[in-house]
Amino acid sequence: MPEIGNSNRISRDYIDSLLIETRYMDSALPDPSFTLYGRTFPSPIMTAALSHLDHFMYPGAAEAYAKGARDAGAVLWYGMAEEEEVERLFSICPDMIEIIKPYRDRSLIRRKIEHAEKLGLLAVGVDIDHAFSSDGSLDNVNGWEMFPLTTGELCEICASTSLPVIVKGVLSISDAEKCLSAGAKGLVLSHHNNRIAYAVPPMALLPEIAAAASGKAPVFVDCEIQTGMDAFKALALGAAGVCIGRPLMTAIKQDSGNGVAAYLAKANNELKKAMAFTGCTTLGNMDASVIRRL
Repeated sequence: MPEIGNSNRISRDYIDSLLIETRYMDSALPDPSFTLYGRTFPSPIMTAALSHLDHFMYPGAAEAYAKGARDAGAVLWYGMAEEEEVERLFSICPDMIEIIKPYRDRSLIRRKIEHAEKLGLLAVGVDIDHAFSSDGSLDNVNGWEMFPLTTGELCEICASTSLPVIVKGVLSISDAEKCLSAGAKGLVLSHHNNRIAYAVPPMALLPEIAAAASGKAPVFVDCEIQTGMDAFKALALGAAGVCIGRPLMTAIKQDSGNGVAAYLAKANNELKKAMAFTGCTTLGNMDASVIRRL
């Protein structure tokens, strides 16, 4: 049983409290395709920015993740990685977004962005919620010390590259507004797998932040997004796309890249069913009024 205050459980409970109306009149077969940073994809359901899969799972797990995303036609998000691993994954799935940690050595952030730009990644991002460790001290990941990012530094990062810069770990309207003012071209609402207890569910903040970001940047959601129905709820509330993480790790264990592709295909079909049953024929005519909360 999850411990009291577990943010994953709180997020899961919140998602499950969201119900949908059905709307069959004047409906049609739905089209869930979407365009992101100039490229069109069959679905807004993407992989989450996982890291160190070869270490935590088995050698080749990261490649399986990339192959599954490619075969499903999904955007591949990936996290902390050396340049060689990024190149390897990009060669498998060029529709890739790299999320970079907030390294205290800011020159490392710049080098990684330059590398991503040279490769031609879809976008690049900074993970702002990994600055501190579980005891509140500065975080240290694999020997690399982290440090919180300032709005001024984010402004410089956004201005330094032609790639869209995404900020991951946004969980307040305050941070959202600062990131947007700095020129961020995407926000990921996330508590990063329970990094802090009692975190507000990303879906609870989604409508407010999506409204603030409207016309400026797409808003994405992760944390406990597991199914196409979860994705539908997020999209109806204003998300441009969603990221699935831990369920895909199970899929990798069960059937490598084929498992990832199959899981994403199943989630996409669930999304299309939810759209069909609610009269949402495209992502552009998603209607938040179909969502009701218990």
